Amino acid sequence: MQVIKYVFQPHGDDRGQLVSLEEFKDIPFRIKRVYYMYDTGSGVVRGHHAHKSLQQILICIHGSCKVMLDNGKEKKTVPLEKPYEGVYVSNVMWREMYDFSDDAVLMVLASELYNEEDYIRDYDEFLKFVNNCSDNEIEQV
Repeated sequence: MQVIKYVFQPHGDDRGQLVSLEEFKDIPFRIKRVYYMYDTGSGVVRGHHAHKSLQQILICIHGSCKVMLDNGKEKKTVPLEKPYEGVYVSNVMWREMYDFSDDAVLMVLASELYNEEDYIRDYDEFLKFVNNCSDNEIEQV
């Protein structure tokens, strides 16, 4: 499994830093939704799901966390520790976010609007879905 980690271009001077993200330039899809998580308690694991078609970029814009990605065949853990780094999460990819620092803010850029029918929330169902998918149904960046 290939994990794609993006390093975004920070721009800054003595006033501070700024990172600008544009769809199809810095982000490989049209951004239709942005949300973020914060005040995640110690020991809490978020995610526990996959999506049938939605793609995401996860960026820990403050603090740090870890992201476990599982394509149904192998798992990889990606640390997110810098506000100018993000990890691409394709569709049909189980994800779990954990080990949040006390000050962590995890921002998610999503390719689609919220649609409950796109979620796969049961791991066994996810494995069945993966086994029935063709390579064409899984987004490749």
